[in-house]
Amino acid sequence: MKNLILFILVLVPFFTQAQDQLHPYLTLEDAARISDAAQAKSTSEGWNMVIVILDAGGHMISLRKMDGVQIGSIDVALGKAKTSVYFKRPTKVFEDMMKGEGGARIATLPNAVAIEGGLPIFKNGIIVGAIGISGATSAQDGIVAAAGVEAY
Repeated sequence: MKNLILFILVLVPFFTQAQDQLHPYLTLEDAARISDAAQAKSTSEGWNMVIVILDAGGHMISLRKMDGVQIGSIDVALGKAKTSVYFKRPTKVFEDMMKGEGGARIATLPNAVAIEGGLPIFKNGIIVGAIGISGATSAQDGIVAAAGVEAY
């Protein structure tokens, strides 16, 4: 009986770890492909941007700061990506809500940046990460974010 219990205690962690790895996730290769597409769109439009890719837990996988972009865009892009991964929606939703009656309450939410340019990234209906873009107008940031997500 003791051997059976010991056997179960030893094997259960292996089975749960294997099960966790069945969930989709962003790889470094995925992040590079998304960032490449976003940078290509940004370059083709003549916009200098910061491109941030986060995993589903809000941890940074990659950050690109194009030449000439203001350093303040680093924190803004990171904030947009965090908002999208934490709330599982585009930051444009929050921007639009700010314009409505009582919208100022959005500003009190932790980790909510209400500026277009952040998009969640889903695979098979499961959030796997987010992209955050900053460096131009919010609408232009949104265009570049969409180009990146489309490449995934």
